[in-house]
Amino acid sequence: MSAATPGADGAGGVLEPIIAQQVRRYRAEQGISAADLAARTGLSKAMISKIESATTSCSLTTLQRLADGFGIPVTALFRGSASDREASFTKAGAGSVSVRSGTQHGHLYRMLGVLKDTPNALEPTLVTLTDASNVFPLFQHPGTEFLYMLEGRMTYGHGGYEYEMEPGDALLLDGEAAHGPVELIEVPIRFLAIRSR
Repeated sequence: MSAATPGADGAGGVLEPIIAQQVRRYRAEQGISAADLAARTGLSKAMISKIESATTSCSLTTLQRLADGFGIPVTALFRGSASDREASFTKAGAGSVSVRSGTQHGHLYRMLGVLKDTPNALEPTLVTLTDASNVFPLFQHPGTEFLYMLEGRMTYGHGGYEYEMEPGDALLLDGEAAHGPVELIEVPIRFLAIRSR
């Protein structure tokens, strides 16, 4: 007797156990039996049993019937299917210090998170300027950048324009134009810089 191949007797995919778990969870939360769910969805009790044991693959129509029966969006049945996606968590006061061209001018760059395997990921950085900091040549890079002032006051240049920034001010800019601090008015200065790659 030959061994069964995935999908021959059971579903064998990665989504079926997740859907099974969600159907069991929503049924328990709503306090309904498999027979009640079958009546709500127009599916047989045997089909509900197969779905909950992950021994069958659901069609799109079946997924929609289940979602309607629970009163939830279809996507809720897939919750947990992307649990291995990349994330970066940084505790308050932590984050790796990054060396950039402004470092030699007394500017401190603390990376608040990095997604190495995600294309076009954002790069959030906490920038600190003190009385030891100097104004330096402006930056230019592809993509966009968002600045949010947290502390102090400075004049920030972008292209031919200058913006006097204080706590609560925000600036969204095109990174292709030359940009950077022009005048440090009140130090220490701290601002959040979020750049797209």
